[in-house]
Amino acid sequence: MGKVRVPSFRRVREPARRGWLRGAPAPGWVRVLPWALVVGVGVATLVSPHSLDIGFLLGAIPPLAGLSYGPLATALLGAATVGLLTVPAFHLNDPGQTDLLTILFVAALSVFVSFVRSRRDAQLDLERAVAEAAQRAVVPPLPERVGPVGCAGLYRAAQRGTLVGGDFFDVRDGPYGVRAVMGDVQGHGLSAVATVASLLGAFREAVLDLPDLEAVAARLDRRLVVDSARSAHAELFATALLLEFTADAGAVRIVACGHPSPVLLRGGRVTEIDVEAWTPLGLGLSDAGPLSGVSVRLRPGDRLFLASDGVWEARDTGGSFYPLVERLSQLADHEAPLMTELVWADLLRHSPEIRDDVTMLVLTPGARPFNS
Repeated sequence: MGKVRVPSFRRVREPARRGWLRGAPAPGWVRVLPWALVVGVGVATLVSPHSLDIGFLLGAIPPLAGLSYGPLATALLGAATVGLLTVPAFHLNDPGQTDLLTILFVAALSVFVSFVRSRRDAQLDLERAVAEAAQRAVVPPLPERVGPVGCAGLYRAAQRGTLVGGDFFDVRDGPYGVRAVMGDVQGHGLSAVATVASLLGAFREAVLDLPDLEAVAARLDRRLVVDSARSAHAELFATALLLEFTADAGAVRIVACGHPSPVLLRGGRVTEIDVEAWTPLGLGLSDAGPLSGVSVRLRPGDRLFLASDGVWEARDTGGSFYPLVERLSQLADHEAPLMTELVWADLLRHSPEIRDDVTMLVLTPGARPFNS
């Protein structure tokens, strides 16, 4: 396998912004184009000693203005277009009455379209702001540090234009130590957000109330069983990985419910921790026998790398899985926030078409803030 290429950025980037054709404001060249046509046609006709038959270009000005400007600016550009046609100094080959009426109709129609677009864009911006606020409330930004544990995460939802999908993670401090969860619910996209919100709510409550990690997992399992019982065809389930750090972050207890094990980075070596995998949440953990986890001693400088199925099961064009452990061995010297971005960039090179949510979480016991 080739080496992981290191990009020039140092900070975690926000998810890619939406494109112009997906609701973003028009790019600068679209806003400049109608004015450029007005100036270009005007200058060309003034400097030419003969009449020019380029009046047809003016018909494009009002519609272009309506794409990016409000009704007033569109009306001004429409008036400028009519002025170019009618002012004798521009001698645009003496347009006929039909040409003038056509331009007037197109200009008036463009003003109306601009008005409708402006109202629609304002409504879409409001709805988008509300949706983003709701999604961020479900999965809020991860702090750089929770108690004695440094945190860095990356979340890329598979459904374009959304911030939250079927993956989830959280790190919380409570009376029984710092606890973390990463999971993947059935399905992805907006249809899975309700289940994510339900599980995260149950986790945040259990962190405060339950003294052992196995009981936290059982609480999440019961939450999904109850939610699934409300619908005859819900069949909700989720994989999850739960961690609990001791007060001094010198050890961690891990419980895996159908989720890939965490990876331990220690002294340049990368090892997948052997954790007994129990059934996924929502399928009845109590029916599978007593739930138990594994405890791991931690050393200064250790890191735990957690990843969702979207990372482990990403395939290249030949069907080969992404070699996460091998690639992490090349990234052990990088800071945690950069490490997640490097894995994401490398994952895109390995598997150009990502169809599942991608989630990564790096936990560094006893770490100082990354920007210190």
